Order: sequence, then structure tokens, then C-alpha cells
Amino acid sequence: MSFKCGIVGLPNVGKSTIFNALTRGQALAANYPFATIDPNVGIVAVPDKRLGTLTEIVAAKKVVPTTVEIVDIAGIVKGASQGEGLGNQFLSHIAEVDAIIEVVRCFESKDIIHVSGTVDPLRDMEVIQTELILRDMDALAKYKTRFEKGAKAGDKKAQQTLALISRYEIAFNEGKPARSCEVSADEKLLLKEIQLITDKPILYAANVAEEELGKPDSAHVAAVRKRALAENAAVIVISGKVEEDISRLEEGEREEFLKAMNMTESGLDQLAREGHKLLNLISFFTVGETENRAWDVERGATGPKAAGKIHSDFEKGYIRAEVVSFDDFVKYRGEQGAREVGRFRLEGKEYIVQDGDIMHFRFSV
Repeated sequence: MSFKCGIVGLPNVGKSTIFNALTRGQALAANYPFATIDPNVGIVAVPDKRLGTLTEIVAAKKVVPTTVEIVDIAGIVKGASQGEGLGNQFLSHIAEVDAIIEVVRCFESKDIIHVSGTVDPLRDMEVIQTELILRDMDALAKYKTRFEKGAKAGDKKAQQTLALISRYEIAFNEGKPARSCEVSADEKLLLKEIQLITDKPILYAANVAEEELGKPDSAHVAAVRKRALAENAAVIVISGKVEEDISRLEEGEREEFLKAMNMTESGLDQLAREGHKLLNLISFFTVGETENRAWDVERGATGPKAAGKIHSDFEKGYIRAEVVSFDDFVKYRGEQGAREVGRFRLEGKEYIVQDGDIMHFRFSV
């Protein structure tokens, strides 16, 4: 399964600059950092220092980080839900991603004209949310007609579906996204077919001027943080211009540049990692002389589900998993050391995978 984050934003907010920097910058790194699928889709490595630590203990011919697929979605404009700009085309692209990264312009520039004439992050965030809500309202209205007759006839599932639709409609009419509604997993299945866009988790990327990086929040960034907090959403601060400069550097030069900018990592590294979190993913590792590799799995997944990330046969024929926690693997310098002190475990089919587990699967087909 490929996990996707879609980058959205109004025109001239720096969205494409950030995406282009991400594609060029990640292409410079070694091993498995980036691959282009088509002109507006890329696969980016998720930075994880633990993988480097494991490789210091067990040298491997190949080191493979986990990845997130990033989709560059065309700039949204006011009226998009009614077909303005690319209209339904961009809406269909958003429906296909698992989470949304919204680039919000927080920089002033005489050279880059804002589509609305002035820089106002809250207004921009409201425009995008409104367009996405209008799309969801339209989708719900069309879906609703399929259940009205059955509900009148006493069909319980139809009645449950209409009741759920009504709850979403109330939220939408109040200007609230679908994710603001408390809905059970079973209830969400009732509307899975229409893929509500505003139900997807969201991360705000505040795009600032180069000179603002590493400084106290500007009024624009503070406004973005305040709104994100109210929505229980995360925020990262990034400079598209700086990321563009970093993307043109070789690996060693990038490290020197980051030090000179008083940065410990690039904004794009933050974006990849936070995108990974946004999807509610954790990482487990497989370690060996041939390959040290990080794997994605959804939080709460069982051992067989994790095994299936490697190969479907592993999940079908799962017997057990040999497991060592990351901390124990490092403390006791590898699997053998962990075995000697009793920190090596055998886990069955009900085991819930923990972030950082080093795992080896036993299976039979």
C-alpha cells in the first residue's frame, strides 16, 4: 500500500517551489531517497536517525528508509468547487490522497503578487476550507438521495446513513470540516464510498521569507498556529526560497549550509517526517548484512499486518515474529546481546507492533 500526502494551496503561495525543491533536493541523496512517478508525484525519504544508529551496529550493503508519496495538486482558487480554475480535476486528485499538506503564504513580496492582492493567511486558509467543504456538501447531497426511499421504508442501514449525513451537514453549514465530527469507525464505513475530503488529516506549512527562519513567529505565522491549534492540526515553518537553494547543493554542502543557517534539518525533512506522522504511521526495522530497512505500518497494526508489508506470503503464512525493541538493540549492541540478557522476544499473531521494533518473521506457505 502506498501512502500519499497531497500538497495544496492558493496560487503564488510557494507550493510548487517547495515541491520542486523537494524533488530536486531528495534526488541528490543516496540509496532510496526519491523517485519520480510522473511530473507531479514524488516519493520522498522520511528522515530517521535510528536507521543510521542500527547501521553502526550492523553494517549492511544497502540502507533503505521508509518513504511517503507526495502529490503536487494544482493551485486552488475561490470558486473551485463550482468549476473555477481546474475545479473538479483538483478535487478528484485530493480525494485520492490519504492526508493534506496545505502551504500557507506568510511572506510579503512586491515581486510575487498574491492572488487576492494582499497576504492574509487566515483568509487563504478559509478560502481553501470553504471550497473543500462545498465539494463535500455536494457529494453528500448526491449520495443522500440513494437512501431516502429506504429510510422511509424502515431500512435501518439507510436510516443510520441519513442520520450520519445530517450530522455532517450541520458541521458543514457551520463552516466546520468533516474531521471535526466525532464519528466511529463503523459509521465512517457507511460513507467510505464518497471519500470526504475534509475528513482527511491536515498539516499546515507556513511558508516564510528567508530572513524569518529561526526567528520568533511573525504575526502571520502566529495566526496560522492559532488556527491550527483550534483544529488540532500540526504546523511546520518552512522557506521555499531556502529549500530551493538547499536542493541545488551536494550532500556535504547541504550540511554546511544548514549549519550556517542555524538549522538542524531542512524544512523538507520536517515536511516528510510530519507527513509520515499525519498518516498515523510508525516504523519497524529489518536488519541484516544485506539490507537495513525501515518499513511503514499503521499504528495499532498486528504482527501479521507488519509482515505483509514485506511480502503477502509473510502475512498469509505468519507463525511468529522475533522482536527486539530499538532501545534494547542499541543498548546490548545487536540481537545476540539482547538474547543474552533476555530482551529478545517471540510474539504471536495478536502482537501489536511498536514504533522502533526490530523484527524478523517466521512463516510457512
